[in-house]
Amino acid sequence: MIVTVTLNPSLDRTIELSDRLLRGQVQRAARTTQQPGGKGVNVSRALHAAGVETLAILPGSLEDPMIVALHADGIPAASVAVPGAVRANTTITEPDGTTTKLNEPGEPLSAEATDALLTLIVTHSRAASWLVLAGSLPPGVPTDFYARIVRAVRRDAGERDRATDARRAADGRLRIAVDTSGAPLAALVASGEPVDLIKPNAEELLELVRTLPDGAVPAGAAFETEPGSPTGPGVVADPEHLAAGDDRIEQLAASVLSESLGAVLVTLGANGAELVTRHAVHSADAPRIEARSTVGAGDCSLAGYLLAADAGRDDAGRLAQAIAYGAAAAALPGSTVPTPAEAPADAIAVSTRSRRTLSRPVAVG
Repeated sequence: MIVTVTLNPSLDRTIELSDRLLRGQVQRAARTTQQPGGKGVNVSRALHAAGVETLAILPGSLEDPMIVALHADGIPAASVAVPGAVRANTTITEPDGTTTKLNEPGEPLSAEATDALLTLIVTHSRAASWLVLAGSLPPGVPTDFYARIVRAVRRDAGERDRATDARRAADGRLRIAVDTSGAPLAALVASGEPVDLIKPNAEELLELVRTLPDGAVPAGAAFETEPGSPTGPGVVADPEHLAAGDDRIEQLAASVLSESLGAVLVTLGANGAELVTRHAVHSADAPRIEARSTVGAGDCSLAGYLLAADAGRDDAGRLAQAIAYGAAAAALPGSTVPTPAEAPADAIAVSTRSRRTLSRPVAVG
């Protein structure tokens, strides 16, 4: 079983336009959809669509529209009742694939609610092969909460007879993947708590490297961060323009790898993705698609990786499945998740090479 945790879930409403968005004007929607969302929830939805056992853990009362929608879709969920409704996020998509997102902050979580969620997570992780911690933290939750979850789950696992759970990895250890950004991701990586995978995009990875205590970016991987900053070889004005195979992705990812962090899956949208481990770099381009909505595409990339890992595929196979799932999701309306038939990985050509020796990190202002 793969357990997902979404502390700041949302009901995702997507409005598709038949023309470009005109600010300050009245426009008719071509199509609207509403689905339960949030990063971890989207991962569970994709896993469920693939027939893989999953459980979504999140805050919300049983009568909340979010929980009701999950149950209506047949997705197993465990929740902690909280006051207030789960937030609603609105996405506007244009014909050329341009996406505008309006995200509500979410209801604050009390210390009692976070403690109850932590207990729920530890309990259900005992039967899991993977634990996925995904999304932003709602108001009231400390930035180190993901690190606290990992610490509690690892401590609990260490006190149990792991050999009784055949669904776990060969060494008996629960695998943990994290898809978040900003201060929560930096706090987790800096904590040294053992995590198997993080899944940032290029911008989030750069932010992570700059936020860590040494505030350093590897030589040759510098980015322009403010208007007027120097440009030239090795300097990229927009990290979103990086493509799979760019040496700077490896340099940034390698700078955060450690004995406690096993791999970095860097998703690059239409430019593919790169999986950097302690020993190798795997990269691949994304297939050409007609993008309809990028909402949840990154979440589906993580789901694809987990599906391949659950099936025993190697790192290259995991990356191929991640790219196939992300591309398939972007070609679907709203936050619709693809099925395995819609996300074939056979055509994804993955390039693999050994890790290079990195230059000494240099500070970037």
